[in-house]
Amino acid sequence: MIEAVIFDIGNVLITWQPERYYDRTYGEDRRRALFFELDMHEMNDRIDRGADFKDTIYAFAEAHPDWAREIRDWHDQWLTMAGPPIDGSIDCLRALRAKRVPVFALSNFGVGSFAISEEKWPVLTEFDRRYISGHMKTAKPDAEIYAMVEADCRIDPAGLLFIDDKPENIAAADARAWQTHLFDGSEGLRTRLESEGLL
Repeated sequence: MIEAVIFDIGNVLITWQPERYYDRTYGEDRRRALFFELDMHEMNDRIDRGADFKDTIYAFAEAHPDWAREIRDWHDQWLTMAGPPIDGSIDCLRALRAKRVPVFALSNFGVGSFAISEEKWPVLTEFDRRYISGHMKTAKPDAEIYAMVEADCRIDPAGLLFIDDKPENIAAADARAWQTHLFDGSEGLRTRLESEGLL
C-alpha cells in the first residue's frame, strides 16, 4: 500500500532544459561548443550538493574567461533558464493532496536556486515534506540521500512511490525496495496514480 508519493522536481514538475536557454540566447553552435568544452552539469552538481549558488558559478566563470558571460547566466538568468511548469504533473500533485495522500519532494537542487525558484513557482511550497539535496549535502543517485528520506519519514520503503525522470535515480530507489515510476509525461503519471488507487 502506498503511504506517500515522492516527486522529483526538475523535468517532473518544472522543466529543466538549460540547453534550450543557451540555444535561444547564443545560438545552437555556441551552446554546443560551451557544453563540449565545459562540464556545466558537473558545476551544477556541486551546487546541488551544497556549494554556494552564486559563488560556485562566478568562480567557474572566472576560471574560464572565454565563456564568462554564458557561465554567469546560469546564476543571473536562472528563472529564465528553468521552467515552464509542467501543468499536468502539478494537477496530479494537487489532486493527491486533495485526497490527503502525503506528498514529498526529493530533488537535486541547490539551496540558493531553490530559494528563488519557490518564490516564482509556489507549487514548490506545497509538499508535506521537502528533501532538497543542497540542504542534505548529498544528491541522487547516492544511496545516502534515499536512506536519509527513509530515516526522516519513517515509512517502509515499499510504501513509498517515487517519481523521477532519470533511470539512474529510479534504479537507486528500486535497490532500496521503493516503488517507482519513471516519468515520461504527466498522462502516464496520472494513469499510474489511478492504477494504484490514489486518484
